[in-house]
Amino acid sequence: MGTMFPENGGYVVWVSSALGPFWGFQLGWMKWLSGVIDNALYPVLFLDYLKSAIPVIGYFLPLLFGTGAIEVNRELWCDGYFSEVGRVIGGVWLRTWIQVASALSNMGMFVAEMSSDSFQLLGMAERGMLPAFFAKRSCYGTPLIGILFSASGVILLSWLSFQEIVAAENFLYCFGMLMEFVAFVKLRMKFPNVSRPYKIPVGKIGAVLMCLVPTLLIFVVLALATLKRKKDG
Repeated sequence: MGTMFPENGGYVVWVSSALGPFWGFQLGWMKWLSGVIDNALYPVLFLDYLKSAIPVIGYFLPLLFGTGAIEVNRELWCDGYFSEVGRVIGGVWLRTWIQVASALSNMGMFVAEMSSDSFQLLGMAERGMLPAFFAKRSCYGTPLIGILFSASGVILLSWLSFQEIVAAENFLYCFGMLMEFVAFVKLRMKFPNVSRPYKIPVGKIGAVLMCLVPTLLIFVVLALATLKRKKDG
C-alpha cells in the first residue's frame, strides 16, 4: 500500500482512502502513540545500561551459543544476561563488544522510530487532520515540530517500567494492525486494477485469507495479555 500511496502519512493515508478521514485520524493517533511508547523503551534500556552495564538486545545465535556453552540457570536469564554470557565465553572484551553493539543498536532504532513518527504527524497535517504547524520543516527537510512533539512524549513516558511500556504498546499496535488489514482488503476490492510498482499477487478472496491468520493471532495475543493482567492484578 505504500507504493500505491507514495506520500507522507503511511498508515493514515491507507486507512483514510479505504475507510474515510475519521478512521484515518483514529489510526493516526493510535500508531503515533504506539510509536512514542515504543521509543520510550530505548531510554529505559539505556538507563539500565548505565545502572548495571548489561544490555538487553539478543538474537537467536547468541541464545543458541549461550545456552550451549554455560549451565542454564533460569533465575539468571533475565533482561540483559547476554553480556554476562559473553564474559563467560570470551572474556571482558566480548562483554564490552556486546554492550557497545547493543547500545548503538538501540540508538539506531530510536532514531528510525522517531523519524517515522514525526513524518506521520507531518502527513496528517498535510491532510488537514492536525494543525498546519506540524507540517513545518527544518532547513534539512525534517519535520521539526513533529520531532519535538514526539520527543516530548518519549520523555513523559520514560518513567514507566519496561514491562508497562511493552504492554501499552502491544495493545495500541494490535488495534492499529487490525485497521490496516481492513483497509488492505477494502482497497483491494475498491481499486483492484490501480497502477502501482508492486502488487501482492492475490485476488479479493486471497486478500481476506492472507489477513485472516494474523488477525486471529492478534486476538489470541490480546486475550492472553488480558488474562495475564487479571492474574497479576
